[in-house]
Amino acid sequence: MLKGALVSYTPTFLTPVPTAIVFQFNPETMTHSWAQPDRAADEGMTPGTEAGNPLAVPGMPSEEFELTVMFDSNQDIGDGVPVSSQLAELSGVYTRLAALEMLLYPVASDPLSQLLGQASAALSQIGSDAGTACQSDVPDSIVPVVLFVWGAYRIVPVRVIALTITERLYDDVLNPIHAEAQLRLRVLTPAELRAAREDNKVLGALATAAYTYTLGVRQLDALANLGDVALSALGIG
Repeated sequence: MLKGALVSYTPTFLTPVPTAIVFQFNPETMTHSWAQPDRAADEGMTPGTEAGNPLAVPGMPSEEFELTVMFDSNQDIGDGVPVSSQLAELSGVYTRLAALEMLLYPVASDPLSQLLGQASAALSQIGSDAGTACQSDVPDSIVPVVLFVWGAYRIVPVRVIALTITERLYDDVLNPIHAEAQLRLRVLTPAELRAAREDNKVLGALATAAYTYTLGVRQLDALANLGDVALSALGIG
């Protein structure tokens, strides 16, 4: 059986390093929601008063997933896989929880971009007038690029915007041995991905490719549904 996963990517000089958090148990339910951006609200206008096409929107709809993932160290120990069973005996499910938690913590952006930014800021400081403050172009820290993988046809770039962990049982040294993690994931839009590409071209391109692939699958499925409707109307199938 396929299992869902979150795959994060850490920026490096060369190839981004992936870290996969595979769901030990697939959630039984998942909430998938969309919200259509309102052009009037985006432009500070009163709804219904905007000029032009009332169906015009500023971009792609926002999209979110909400799901709860369970972890149990007894399952890891019972599976008998050397590394995972040993980790489960030593630390329960804490390693899995820690990996989820780190998805919300900022990491340094691409080292090469950061070095270039620091050099640019230093040159600007040298060339500025004495006593005049200059703006630094050093990139801010960013959270990791994360792909939410749910089967072969749903792979989307997301940002983890909320994580709530409920620890239920503990071992003798207070390591959690059973826990539930409630995740709220926001799918990154093409506009946001363009900004990500400016900060890190490799990771931005990877995230854009995932978004485009999943959107293409959705469009094909929608066309297949139209075909089913047409066949039903003709009394075929």
